[in-house]
Amino acid sequence: MSDWVETCRGVVLPQYCDHFGHMNVRFYGHAFDDAGFHVWTLIGMGLKDIEARGVHTVVASFHIDFVREITAGELWVTRGGFVRVGTKSCTHRQKMFNADTGVLHAVNEVVEVFFDPKTRKAAPMPDDIRARIEANLIDPEGP
Repeated sequence: MSDWVETCRGVVLPQYCDHFGHMNVRFYGHAFDDAGFHVWTLIGMGLKDIEARGVHTVVASFHIDFVREITAGELWVTRGGFVRVGTKSCTHRQKMFNADTGVLHAVNEVVEVFFDPKTRKAAPMPDDIRARIEANLIDPEGP
């Protein structure tokens, strides 16, 4: 098992907050989506490397569990990695923590499917990519 690794950082700006005074759902989505692009670099695989194999990934499922509110001025950090690999898809999980206190704010799980842009259908995952993901799986319940 690999360790959970930092994938993104940010600050909650006042304009990210809703009428209740905490960060709005759309900005959690933004933060986790940005972090999702970085999760590939954790296995030494940039998106251009994937596309060079004639496929790319598309998000099939994007789920967020909200644990505790986060408000303007607070710093956040996401940590994560891959938790599952299949023949055409993989799943990565990320957690958003308060960067100063370590308090957990949200958990994101994403299923990405390998996709052939010519046929517009799911495609088998290249073996070398599957091997890299398998070698870097993390404990889904960590860190």
